[in-house]
Amino acid sequence: MIRRREFITLLGGAAVAWPLAARAQQSERMRRIAILMGVSQSDPEGQARLKAFQRGLGEAGWVEGRNLHIEDRWGAGLQRPEAILANTPPAVSALRAETSTIPIVFTGVSSPVDAGFVESLARPGGNLTGFSTFDPMMASKWVELLREISPGLGRVAVMFNPQTTTARGTLFLAVVETAARSISFEVMDVRDADEIEQKVATFARDHPAEGLIVGPDPFTTTHRTKIVALAARYKLPAVYPYRWFATAGGLISYGTEALDQFRRAGGYVDRILRGEKPGDLPVQQPTKFELVLNVKTAKALGIELSPKLLALADEVIE
Repeated sequence: MIRRREFITLLGGAAVAWPLAARAQQSERMRRIAILMGVSQSDPEGQARLKAFQRGLGEAGWVEGRNLHIEDRWGAGLQRPEAILANTPPAVSALRAETSTIPIVFTGVSSPVDAGFVESLARPGGNLTGFSTFDPMMASKWVELLREISPGLGRVAVMFNPQTTTARGTLFLAVVETAARSISFEVMDVRDADEIEQKVATFARDHPAEGLIVGPDPFTTTHRTKIVALAARYKLPAVYPYRWFATAGGLISYGTEALDQFRRAGGYVDRILRGEKPGDLPVQQPTKFELVLNVKTAKALGIELSPKLLALADEVIE
């Protein structure tokens, strides 16, 4: 389990000149928010997410150093923040253990009701609301894509870390099983980097006509470079949940446009700072999705991407 302090992302430093929205007069009283991320501060994707969140705040008129202070940490000895952005289920769980009163806006959570974070999507209740990252039915699209790129597919493995994801149980696995129909599938639980290598190697050795689905999980995101490299080494056709797997050399990705959700999360924090209660703000479902193909990786794997698939792609990496 990732410790809470290990994934606190610090955000501070120089002021950023954000565009001001032409909306209601903005109070100049300094407001405080905090951020708890599920990726490291040095991760370029983490930085891109934070910039998208900043953009959403800026669109609402919040300017760091003028009317907004973003805490680089929170707790004893600090003024308690008025709202917190939490990314990924472990971050949300850590914060829930610390506070039941400070408003929390989450992103990167696949099924917040099943995870016990909110009472319902329409009326979250309590001090949490946010943006659901995945509809479990998207897993059927991952199977469809594997069938498209590997017609002889005989077996699929679904990779995730049971300690950092809600994919276990009925969320994704039942959908994959139903969508796979005549294709066998197995769960690939991985808890550390060594286990990733061991289980991918074993799967590739034992099943010559196989494919890999990598679940949406902060653990797999953190280890995406290793996972992509192993898929290439063992000639595994693989489908990933986020664009940055494909930009790291992964074959194909289909999933929510995460940066759009971080930008929209800035709008939810704005509404909370203006007096709305998080329990009254509906949890938002994903509205933007992206299909990314890596042609270079396809050629290395001996896979010919169909014109139909190339035409459907939002981005093609040559």
